[in-house]
Formats: sequence, structure tokens, C-alpha cells
Amino acid sequence: MDGSTAKSLSIVSPSESNLTSTVLDQNLRILFLTAANPGAGTTTSALALASQLAKMSSGLVLLVDTSQSETNLTQQLGLSKERGFRDLLFNTQSPPLLQDCVVDVSSLPFHVLPFGRYSRGKEHLTPERLSPLLDQLGIQYRFVVIDGDAVYSASDTLVISTQVDGVVLVVRAEDTRWEVAQAAAQRLSQAGAKLVGSVFNRRKYYMPEWLYKNL
Repeated sequence: MDGSTAKSLSIVSPSESNLTSTVLDQNLRILFLTAANPGAGTTTSALALASQLAKMSSGLVLLVDTSQSETNLTQQLGLSKERGFRDLLFNTQSPPLLQDCVVDVSSLPFHVLPFGRYSRGKEHLTPERLSPLLDQLGIQYRFVVIDGDAVYSASDTLVISTQVDGVVLVVRAEDTRWEVAQAAAQRLSQAGAKLVGSVFNRRKYYMPEWLYKNL
């Protein structure tokens, strides 16, 4: 879809956040960003990471909005009426094609998969439902960055965290208590997620060395 009608959105300079990790490797292509608690700046961090990857990579980059927040990326871009993530997963009667859901926003250096407009009712997100979609995204994109809800805010968070290559925990500097962040990290690990790093908002940004070597 052409994103000419989408709202423009300024991306916070990556220098205002800090991605630190010692275990990232070249096989981590689908990254999920979550937080210890709401309001930590997950969307801001996802935008910054996707933007930096798009500038450094010769391949396409996709930012997926899976957040159920009323102020999620989809709302900010004015894409709430577009089909997206939920439609691809739950609309089994007339499922859309991926290319009909992905938006090319002229002001952004990457593609966007909006949250979607399909109401899934009482249907639950499961690994079996999600995994084929992630496989498809991994084939078409060099990197996929997924913006998600906080660990304890939505049940989808733990499901998504176990199906991606790596999870990055967003922590708001001098706001998120260490005990809360530690508990969230523990919860992700217990669920089977691969926690590969943290983003500390309002700190200097460092791109992992593996990105430079493998783009």
C-alpha cells in the first residue's frame, strides 16, 4: 500500500537511546521490543532501531505494530483504518495478502505493518498461528522489528517473545525500577524467550557490532 495518506512521524535520534548487548549474533533478524511496564518508550525505540537498520542495511526493513495501546504506532501514523497484523492472523474468512497490508510511508525509511482493523473477538494468539506469518516476513525482509506491549500488559507479549529470534527489553532510564525490569526479564526467560539486550531510553545509542559486520 502507498503511504502517501499516512501522517508523517519524526523519528527520535538513535543517540537518545541505548541498545546494549553482548550476545547478539548475525542470525537475529526478527527482533521484538517489549518493556517492563507501559510508558517506557517501546515505540520510540522501535522506530529508532528500524530507522538505523534501514540506513545500514542493503535489504528491506519492516516495522510491525502489535501494540494494543490506544496511542500505538498505527494511531500515530493515522493508519487505524488499514488492514494489518490482526487481519493477517485472524481474518480466516477473507484473509488479505501481506502486500495489501504493508504500508510504504514516504517519511520513513522502512515499511510498516499496522496493527490492523480486524476484531478477533475471543480468539487467542498462539505460536501455531503466529509462526507462519513470521516465517513469511523473514523471507521478504532483511530485518523485522516488532513493537509490542509491556510484559504484564497483554497476553500476546509472551507468545510473540517466544517466536522471534530475539527480544529487547526497553527500560526508561531513571524511571523503571531495577526490580521491575529484573522481574520482567525473568518472566520472559521463563516463557522461553531469548532476551538479547536492553534499550535504555535517554542514553547514548550503540549499535551492536554484529550489525556492522553482517549488513
